[in-house]
Amino acid sequence: MNRIVLLLASFGTALAFGQPTPSKIDASAQQKNYQPPVFTDSDRLKNIETVFPVIDKIYQEYAAKNHYPGVVYGLVVDGKLVHSGGLGYTDVAKKTAATSQSVFRIASMTKSITAMAVVKLRDEGKLRLDDPVTKYIPEAAKFTYLTSDAPVITVRNLLTHSAGFPEDNPWGDRQLADTDEDLLTLLKGDVSFSNVPGVAYEYSNLAFAMLGRIIATVSGKPYQQYITEAILKPLGMTHTEWEYTKVPANQLAHGYRWLNEQWVEEPLLHDGSHGAMGGLLTSIDDFSKYVAFHLSVWPPRNGVETGPVKRSSVREMHMPRTFRDLSPAFRFPNGRVTPMVTHYAYGLTWSHDGDGRDYVAHSGGLPGFGSQWRMLPEYGIGVIAYGNLTYANLGAVNWAVLDTLLSMAKLKPRQLPVSQILQQRKAELVSLLPDWTNAEKNPIFAENFFPDHSLENRRKAAQLLFSNLGKVVRVGELIPENQLRGHFVIEGEQGAADVFFTLTPENPALIQQLDIKKL
Repeated sequence: MNRIVLLLASFGTALAFGQPTPSKIDASAQQKNYQPPVFTDSDRLKNIETVFPVIDKIYQEYAAKNHYPGVVYGLVVDGKLVHSGGLGYTDVAKKTAATSQSVFRIASMTKSITAMAVVKLRDEGKLRLDDPVTKYIPEAAKFTYLTSDAPVITVRNLLTHSAGFPEDNPWGDRQLADTDEDLLTLLKGDVSFSNVPGVAYEYSNLAFAMLGRIIATVSGKPYQQYITEAILKPLGMTHTEWEYTKVPANQLAHGYRWLNEQWVEEPLLHDGSHGAMGGLLTSIDDFSKYVAFHLSVWPPRNGVETGPVKRSSVREMHMPRTFRDLSPAFRFPNGRVTPMVTHYAYGLTWSHDGDGRDYVAHSGGLPGFGSQWRMLPEYGIGVIAYGNLTYANLGAVNWAVLDTLLSMAKLKPRQLPVSQILQQRKAELVSLLPDWTNAEKNPIFAENFFPDHSLENRRKAAQLLFSNLGKVVRVGELIPENQLRGHFVIEGEQGAADVFFTLTPENPALIQQLDIKKL
C-alpha cells in the first residue's frame, strides 16, 4: 500500500503515516495549559434574544389558561438576567402590577439555599454530612425506628430526602410559622417513619426544618441570620426576606386560591422554625443572582474562588444522590418524548434526558404560591418563574420555555477543550496508521494494548479499511468526551472512518483502547 499523507488540521501540519513520534510530555504543562470549556458561538445571545417574544407568549398563555393572578419570570444566561417579565397582579384588589422586582414567597425553592448553608458549614469543619442528627438535635435520640436494624438518620439523609420520613406536603405547608419550641416538642414526642433511613426517596419538609435547627446549633445563630449573612448578602440578594412584614407593601405578592370562579386570598404565614424548608420571599431580580452563582461553578477550572461557597461544593450539590423516578416516555409540553431519570441531590433535583442533557431544578408550592427554577449547567442557562396561586405548577411551563429556547436558538453545550495529552496522542496515533510501522516498540501504548488485539490483526484491519477509504484528504478535529477520551474522523476520497481512543490513568497517560469504524 502506498504511504498515505494526512493533513492534521488541528496541528496545522502534514503528518506522514509511520514517522517517528515523541514519547514523553510534561505532565505539569497539561495542568497549566488546561482551559475551561467555553461557548464558541458568537451569535449565541443574539439567537437567544430572538426567542424572547416566544417565551413571553408561552408564559402569557399558560398564566391565562390556569387562572394565575400574577406570574413573574426570568431567564439567566451566562451569569446575567437577560430577560424578565411580569403578568397580572401581585395584589388583585389594588391591581398592583407584577414585575421582576415583586417579592413572592418561593416555598420549597428555599431548600437548596438551606442545603448550601449546610455544605458551607461542612466546608468550615463545623459539621460532617455523615454525622448522626442526634449530635446536633439531641431530641432525635428517642426516635422509634421501623426496624431494629435501621441506621440512625444522618445529616446527609435529611439533605437527600432519604431519612425515612413520610411525604408531608399538606401538613408541612401549615407548619411554616411554628416556633422553635413547637419543633422541639414535636421531635421529643417521637416521629412516625414510612421507611427505614437510607433506602428510599420520600419528600420531607420536616427533614429541612431539622436542617434549619442544625444550622442554628452549629453556627450559634438563628438559621435565618446565618443564611442571610453567609449566602444571601454576599450574593447581593438584598431584597430577600424571611418575614413577609419586612417586605415593602407595594412589592409584596399576595397569595390566592382559585375558588368558585374567583380569586380568594390566602393568609400569609409568618416566619418560623420551618422556614428553612420553604419560607424565603424574594424577587426574580434577586433570585437570578443565586441562579447565576450556581451556573458560574461550571465548568471545573483553575482560578480564585469568588463566591460565598466553594465551586466544588456547589457542584456537589448538583450531583444525583437519591433515586426518585424513571419516566421511560417523558413528554415535553411540545409533544417531544424522551426517557427521563430523576434523582434528588442536596436540596435540588437532578434529571437526565435521552438526549444526554442534565437539568438541575427545584419547585415550590404553598397555599397561595407556586414557583420553580431549572437550569442546564452545560448550556449556561436557567429559568425562574413564580405565581401567586396555590400550588401553581410552574415546572410545566419552564420545561416548555427551556425546550423551546434550546430548539429555536439552536443552543449547544459548552465546547470541552482538548487536553494537551489527548491532542498529542492523537497526532502520535495518526502517524502510525495504517501500517503500524515499529508500533510494537512505540511507548505510547499501554501494556494491555497489543495483548488485547495483536499488532498483526490491527495492521490487517487498518490496511483493509484505509484501502476502502481511498486517498486521505482530511483528519478532523478531536472531539473530546473528557480529558482522556475522545474521537475524530478521517476522511478519504471514497469514504470516512471514526477513530475513538481512550487513555490510561498513568502519568503520562497511554493509549489503552482504539476503535476504528467505517462511517
